[in-house]
Amino acid sequence: MLVYLDNSATTSTAPDVVAAMLPYFSEQMGNAQSVHSFGQRAKAALEKSRKQVAALIGAAPTEIVFVSGGTEADNLAIRGIAEPSRERSSRNSHIITTGIEHPAVLATARALEAQGVGVTYLPVSRGCLVDVAQLARAIREDTVLVSVMHANNETGTIQPIEEISKVLGEVHGAGHARIYFHTDAVQSIGKLPVDVQSLGVDMLSMSAHKIHGPKGIGALYVRKGVRLGKILFGGHHERDRRPGTENIPAIVGFGMACEMAGTGLEARMSRVGDLRDYLEAQLSDRIPGVRRNGEPLARVPNVSNLSFEGVDGESLLIALDLKGVAVSTGSACSSGSLEPSHVLTALGLSREEVRGSLRFSFSQYTTREEIDYVVSALTEIVARLREMAPDDDANDVQNTSAQIMRS
Repeated sequence: MLVYLDNSATTSTAPDVVAAMLPYFSEQMGNAQSVHSFGQRAKAALEKSRKQVAALIGAAPTEIVFVSGGTEADNLAIRGIAEPSRERSSRNSHIITTGIEHPAVLATARALEAQGVGVTYLPVSRGCLVDVAQLARAIREDTVLVSVMHANNETGTIQPIEEISKVLGEVHGAGHARIYFHTDAVQSIGKLPVDVQSLGVDMLSMSAHKIHGPKGIGALYVRKGVRLGKILFGGHHERDRRPGTENIPAIVGFGMACEMAGTGLEARMSRVGDLRDYLEAQLSDRIPGVRRNGEPLARVPNVSNLSFEGVDGESLLIALDLKGVAVSTGSACSSGSLEPSHVLTALGLSREEVRGSLRFSFSQYTTREEIDYVVSALTEIVARLREMAPDDDANDVQNTSAQIMRS
């Protein structure tokens, strides 16, 4: 049996999405900026897709900027605010983010630091949650931007975005210059009901391939009135925010994926959450020394991050792969790194706990039969690897996972 449980890295492209895209590779080949009929048909498809994407998050179509994916969306949001602010001011600007962000945010923040921008990296709790009061204390006179992800890509923990927005509104009301608020929602779109008005954010990053759309296309929601500096230069596409000929096939696929994601979302994700809980319960009952990482309640329904005492996560991953099961030891964008997960390290886990962790991420196509297969395979693999471990390591695994999982 082949089982794919790495949907936080990427999802399969839904058949209806592929069908919607196909005509725009051949007979509907027009450039959306061309004035002839081929171009106008492409333009109509572009704007239809913009409406579909906007509808999923409660935005206006004019607030959607198509980009190449979540990484570019994060760069455009953060650099588009921080760099112009630094140039306009006689002093360097300041941004606030967290230590558990996606590499697209953290690498951008570090690059800005090298240019003289001040950056505060907030810590998180053992449950992977940001302390809103601590964020409020971190605000300085020169703070121009806060960027906090909506749902963490490794633990699935949902951050208190609405509360942060309220704090920023209160600070602005007390006379502070406007502080823009960005959230990377790549891992929450299609898993939670997301409404930009309720969240209170100024910018929000999205990516199609996390919701059964194609790779290489994403979007940045930019609230009306927010002025972004350019990070790319060329033509005047996307209301002068992102130059380059629009990737119409991918944009059409993204629009269809968003429309599908918004249909029956809560019922679909409730079923996915039940499968996640079933996996955790089965592993807890059958394997001693299993620990859940992250907040158990405030998390998206499709992610489970577990540590297995006395076992190396990479060994587990390889052994599962040999049995046809795909999982992850963390973010796909950090694969190949010899360093332990920066997210799990930020939670205060030991190096052994971090290295013994796996991320299981589910989709609407995951089945109960697949979960049973994974539980059986993992039970066998963990037992075998522990038998091969030194006696001292094996003795450390005697506390039962039932106790740990309920802690």
